[in-house]
Amino acid sequence: MRALAVRAARCAVRVLRAEWHGIVVDPVRRLRRRGPSGLLLAFVAAFGVVFFHAIAQHPTGRRLVRLVGGVQGDLPLWLALLRTPVSLYVPALDLPVWGGLTQLFLAFALAELTLGRRRTLFLAYATTLAGTLSARVMLALGPGRWGLGLPPEAGRILDTGPSAAVVGLFTYLSVVRRAPVVFVLTSGSMVAESVLKPNLAGREHLIAVATAIVLASVHGRGRLLRPGRKRRTAGTGSPPRTQRAAGTCPPPAPHQPDTPDPAPSSRPGSATGPRHGDEDMNLAPEESGPTGPA
Repeated sequence: MRALAVRAARCAVRVLRAEWHGIVVDPVRRLRRRGPSGLLLAFVAAFGVVFFHAIAQHPTGRRLVRLVGGVQGDLPLWLALLRTPVSLYVPALDLPVWGGLTQLFLAFALAELTLGRRRTLFLAYATTLAGTLSARVMLALGPGRWGLGLPPEAGRILDTGPSAAVVGLFTYLSVVRRAPVVFVLTSGSMVAESVLKPNLAGREHLIAVATAIVLASVHGRGRLLRPGRKRRTAGTGSPPRTQRAAGTCPPPAPHQPDTPDPAPSSRPGSATGPRHGDEDMNLAPEESGPTGPA
């Protein structure tokens, strides 16, 4: 039992150490190489949330925010799709914005440094859109249908806003970077929220988690992170992973001493005598002297 406990403790330490390097150390190194430009999406997302929250403090601004980025289940599909990109920056008006602002900034910052801007934007939009479309499907099923249907009154509830994107990004990072602690904190909290307080937002968060897991499983960790590892150069960090996995590079082949070239007439397939210039090269060993390395 003692040996088993020691082995389990060592395994936990290795997992936590790998997760620390994958979630914190590697993004920080890339941030030091790229500078503040590596946090562009994080700053834009945080500024957008603060901007829309400040506008929504006034009655006119609140109506404007709902018209621009408010997504509801009873809206026409084309209008919901048109407002979905803006809804990424529209916080829930009945919740304090400053509590989730830190999570929003960290999610976009870690995702941008690890996955790149295009993939981060795609994942944020895909997870948010999945939650929005799933709400429409639940409304179409009606109340009491397989335990998933929703009453028509739920169609007037505003969408989750940026929270679904935050949950999706954290879940995706935890899968591709193999971070079980982050995965449990993200997915486990969403499951607990849905059980303790069942509502439309909780269901959309679960859909965002499931979408992120599916996307991470389809693309795979190696395919996602290969471009970032190819850009590593000597002197800027550790060697590429392929060299680390295979060990050190093989030593060069031992030098073979040069031997006199056989006479052209003895070569297979040669029907002529020595070519022009070969007379000077066909020297005896004592005349040519010791040969140096190639």
